[in-house]
Amino acid sequence: MGLTRRRVPLLSVAGLIVVILATVAALFLAREQNRSGARAEHSLSVQVQLTALTDHIRAIESDHRGYILTRDHRMKAELNRLADELPPAVDRLRYEVRDNPSQVAHIRALTRALEAKVTYARRGIAAVDAGQVSQEIDRVESGEGVRRMQAALRIIRRMMAEEERLLIARQHQTDLLVLGLGFALVATVLMVLAVAAIVISDSSRRESEIVVARDEAIAAEQALREQMAARETAEDQIRQMQKMESIGQLTGGIAHDFNNMLAIVLGSLDLAKRRLTGDPERLARNINNAYEGAERAATLTARLLAFSRQQPLAPVTLDVNKLVAGMTELLQRTMGEQYRVETVLAGGLWRTFADPGELENAILNLAVNARDAMPDGGRMTIETANAHLDDEYARHRPEVVPGQYVMVSVTDTGAGMSADVIARAFDPFFTTKPIGQGTGLGLSQIFGYMKQTGGHASIYSEPDQGTTVKLYLPRQHAEVADTHRRQTTDEISVPKAQPGETILVVEDEQRVRHFSVDALRELGYVVISAPGGKDAIRALAEQPAINMLFTDIVMPEMNGRQLADAALDMQPSLKVLFTTGYTRNAVVHNGMLDPGVAFLPKPFSIAQLSMKVREVLDGGGANRPV
Repeated sequence: MGLTRRRVPLLSVAGLIVVILATVAALFLAREQNRSGARAEHSLSVQVQLTALTDHIRAIESDHRGYILTRDHRMKAELNRLADELPPAVDRLRYEVRDNPSQVAHIRALTRALEAKVTYARRGIAAVDAGQVSQEIDRVESGEGVRRMQAALRIIRRMMAEEERLLIARQHQTDLLVLGLGFALVATVLMVLAVAAIVISDSSRRESEIVVARDEAIAAEQALREQMAARETAEDQIRQMQKMESIGQLTGGIAHDFNNMLAIVLGSLDLAKRRLTGDPERLARNINNAYEGAERAATLTARLLAFSRQQPLAPVTLDVNKLVAGMTELLQRTMGEQYRVETVLAGGLWRTFADPGELENAILNLAVNARDAMPDGGRMTIETANAHLDDEYARHRPEVVPGQYVMVSVTDTGAGMSADVIARAFDPFFTTKPIGQGTGLGLSQIFGYMKQTGGHASIYSEPDQGTTVKLYLPRQHAEVADTHRRQTTDEISVPKAQPGETILVVEDEQRVRHFSVDALRELGYVVISAPGGKDAIRALAEQPAINMLFTDIVMPEMNGRQLADAALDMQPSLKVLFTTGYTRNAVVHNGMLDPGVAFLPKPFSIAQLSMKVREVLDGGGANRPV
């Protein structure tokens, strides 16, 4: 009994000691588990930060390339924002790995690599802004930017490997500790096992959270990869637009020379037709045929210029409803009796800023296409509406600027188009019409006009379901100021010269100059001619009674704009009328005529010349272009 009594306190003490040891062991195990979990969280936190830094570096490279190709200032701003966020991110990472000498050394190397990458990118942006685009493209294609990016990514990968090694080592250390304590406390009470079970459960929960965090980081990286792929697609679309622009420049040069020839053909035929006497019917018929062919050639060059966005536009604040309503009768005559023309005009339609004559031509072209798509008759509907093109719409169409637009659509009930035909519909010289019934420039002319106006054109069609072409013109916040009205044939007349009115004609092409002189003399003007700017200046000094200067723009030594400025310094009251067959020059900027410029495009007929000269002499054009 005494031994039992003594054993009881001993057992009690021993039990208490066991309980205490179990409690201490459990507390020690819990503490070590917490430390291990914290170290694991630390390693994963460093890995997440390194992953985010990797995404930053790739985004900087992507925005650098994107800005070189598109000059999109949003990309420039995004690059600068990402570059400014790098130093704080590196500082946070430096703080996280401050107790690891190997990682501290990696941080120093990474800082240098990031500074080199950001400096390279910003220097490239500055070069593009300074106009050194081709040089910067060469630098990018040399791979220097990618090498700098890869240098930084290599360091990040080494840091990721180091953190992964630490994570594995710490997990292994924890496993050994748990195993040793398990063997040492195998005889402990169930309370120790319960505490261990609680600790293990808590550790599993934390591990699950860490795995979720890692999965989220991987998903974020995948999303970035998809974004980069989308940007590559946008770059391909931009390269296609640049190809179209190159074609436009080519057609502009062709049109320049072709229009000079047409000026001679049209003018000479017009003069010959006026001087015919008697009744030479066959000769008149041949001249009429030649005149018609020359006019068709002039229309062709006008379409080439429209596609190349080099035709001079004279935009006004325009009520599109009024313009469409005024065209209804013309469109019905154009379509014919077996076609029905309907208009659906929106109430409260916004105003736009566009050239009314070119917009009429665009609608007329679409009407002709609609008629050709319905050989057995049908219905054509012209509709107007206010439209808003949002960021989502513009994201898939790099040429579209989000905003408010005035929409004009032309819909037919014809044969429709397949997806392949729609994809090529705006290409120059592409047509599905039989040979001799189309040039393939109608829709490309509309495409060029809409881009020159700052608008957008789109086609919606399916085989056997008809076609809808929508034209989007930018909204203009201003009152209606246009007085445009389509002039009928009966209203066209040829105004004559007033007694004594003298015109100085300046043209470097001899045959064009002779035609202009003969035409103006036919109209009753006193005409003096000069082959270039210097001779014109001498003529102005010798003949102070000259009323108007009629000058070509594209000339050697001194262009028409320079000549006009010099002439107006000599005679401030002198009227000036410019002409050219190629409009990318000194009086047309961004596709618009400079304010105050009086302009007559080549080729022109005597009637067109007479009306424009009369308009300028009567005060319709400013003396000095602004």
